[in-house]
Amino acid sequence: MPSSWSNKRERQYEKIKRSAKSRGRSTGTAKRIAAATVNKTRRRKGETKGSSKTRRRTSRGSSRRTTTTRRRTAARKGGRARARRR
Repeated sequence: MPSSWSNKRERQYEKIKRSAKSRGRSTGTAKRIAAATVNKTRRRKGETKGSSKTRRRTSRGSSRRTTTTRRRTAARKGGRARARRR
């Protein structure tokens, strides 16, 4: 447990660790999962020194646009093909 963790993150760590152990994980694995989850949360919330909140959002947004464009194109083509068959 790093000294930079707040009491809130400490409680989060303990809760995740207990949850992982109750699902049958070993103590070491439960600790690793809990620490990784807490650190991920701290990065996303901007609690770390070098955190970057925008990196994840940017990549998600661009993939959504691509998917939406593909769906629109596929729907358009499907509609035309259906109209030709009638």
